[in-house]
Amino acid sequence: MRVTAPSRPPSAAMRDRARTRGRQALLGWLYATPTAVFVVALFAVPLLLVIRMSVSRWPLLSGDQGVNAPDNFVKAVNHRFFTDSVVFTLKYTALATVLLLALGLGLALLVQESSRWNNLLRASFLIPSALGLASASLLFYVLYSPYASPLAPVMDRLGVTFLGSPTAALISTTFLIVWRYAGFYMVLMLVGLQGIPADVYEAARADGASRWQTFRKITLPLLRPTLALTTVLCVTGSLLAFEQFYILTKGGPDNSTITVVQLIYMVAFQGQNDLGVAAALSVIVLLALVLINALQLRAFRSEEN
Repeated sequence: MRVTAPSRPPSAAMRDRARTRGRQALLGWLYATPTAVFVVALFAVPLLLVIRMSVSRWPLLSGDQGVNAPDNFVKAVNHRFFTDSVVFTLKYTALATVLLLALGLGLALLVQESSRWNNLLRASFLIPSALGLASASLLFYVLYSPYASPLAPVMDRLGVTFLGSPTAALISTTFLIVWRYAGFYMVLMLVGLQGIPADVYEAARADGASRWQTFRKITLPLLRPTLALTTVLCVTGSLLAFEQFYILTKGGPDNSTITVVQLIYMVAFQGQNDLGVAAALSVIVLLALVLINALQLRAFRSEEN
């Protein structure tokens, strides 16, 4: 005769499940606490401080001198370089985004197949991404210099100046960014390409599809999530451009290469020394970034639907 253990009452089992869920929730909060502390300390608190500064009279050396909203925003929009910096930043963003995405995708397609030579090419294309942007900018500053550059004799003979005109400065700086980040975007595109099932390509080849038809009808549609991510990253990084123009052009020639972030730096630490107006410009840039990224994601989602 087998004796069975008495079953636990339903109320006790429910209490055990509740305690288990409570322990799991507590463990989850413990894992998330360090990240939450960093987010609050390095993002939320500075954001609240910037918002407070944007509505206050806040000279660089004197500190908070009372609320003056919306004077800082009016001064920011009416600044003599505001419109020019916005136009130039948008122009640079469009040029850099198109070149980086096109070159990144092209390089990813070039080294998509795994082989010894392709692995070597991948590493070669990715090496510039390991160099800091400030270091790369200093390297190109010497390369573009008419005095210290190893290309100086050729530049003198041809009458070429890499930074002597607004157009030349824009193209030269964009070339630096493409050289620095093309390998990084190649890796992102390569991950997206490797996520496309090989059976889809085999079926397309069996149906007689050409390479262009395969690229247009299969690769691009299935690569859309990766393209959305890379576009958001590229646009955001280009709109926040600072180091490359600060080191290479200093805003010149004739203040033609001043970006929005450079303008914030100039207002805060050069000339006006007004942190309130600089904070107002920062808030405007933040709102513009949120709006632009939301529009980009909405556009990609609508196309996917």
